[in-house]
Amino acid sequence: MTTKGSLEAEALMRAADSALEVRRRYQFFVWMQSHLQPLLPHQLAICGAYKRAARELVFDVFNTVPLPDALLSALSRNTSPLMQRLQLVWLQARCRPVSTGIMAPDDGVSPDTQVLIDAGVGDMLVHGLSRPQRPSEIEGFYVFARVGAQATPAQCRHLELLLPHIHATWQRVQNFEHELSPMPSMQPQRGAHPTGITERERQILAWLREGKSNQQIGEGLGISALTVKNHVQKILRKLRASNRAQAVACAMTLNLLDHHQLPGLALFEAPKR
Repeated sequence: MTTKGSLEAEALMRAADSALEVRRRYQFFVWMQSHLQPLLPHQLAICGAYKRAARELVFDVFNTVPLPDALLSALSRNTSPLMQRLQLVWLQARCRPVSTGIMAPDDGVSPDTQVLIDAGVGDMLVHGLSRPQRPSEIEGFYVFARVGAQATPAQCRHLELLLPHIHATWQRVQNFEHELSPMPSMQPQRGAHPTGITERERQILAWLREGKSNQQIGEGLGISALTVKNHVQKILRKLRASNRAQAVACAMTLNLLDHHQLPGLALFEAPKR
């Protein structure tokens, strides 16, 4: 008879084992969505690793919902008040996984924090790694959050068990992509799409990011499911992606998606219960 504990152990083993094959940023995103999601439910993940050249933690944001550019920038900056507060809370928790509110009790609310609060994100699950016997010298820091939910004790335990794998995988991705492409990161200007992705295809990509089917996308955009399917095939060719999840990850890396691309949906969509 299969028990809850054995299912949990199996999921943890699958997550750790599958991480060994991850080399690219889009693979990391797909890995989080397919293997970490059951153990660490999240709509927003912030991954930070210490960069010797920058002499500080450098963060990347992975999200399955649209976020304003200003908020993405704040979440990506080690010096932003929110990221500094989250690191302080973790240090005060003796470097253990901790679920914490996004604002200090006696502090004013910054515009970036207010956006998250308005969206229903009040708590974040954080954990990190520090140099041996030097807790304030943080080598890696990771944040997970979702709308209208606080991390459970089980999820805190999962994060503690998985963090070495998450950090090692994220470092491998960064090293591999740095060696593969030493050129400056592709950051197309707003309105410029060197991939050839059209505005309609960007809209469809935004719906794909929400996990919608061809039929649902067609209803949202007022076109047929067959037309959506044809657009998806073009998107896969243009982005050289083998599946939808990979296409979404590539589009996010190229900044092809932003918070204007999904009319009719709120900034965040609370999970259905």
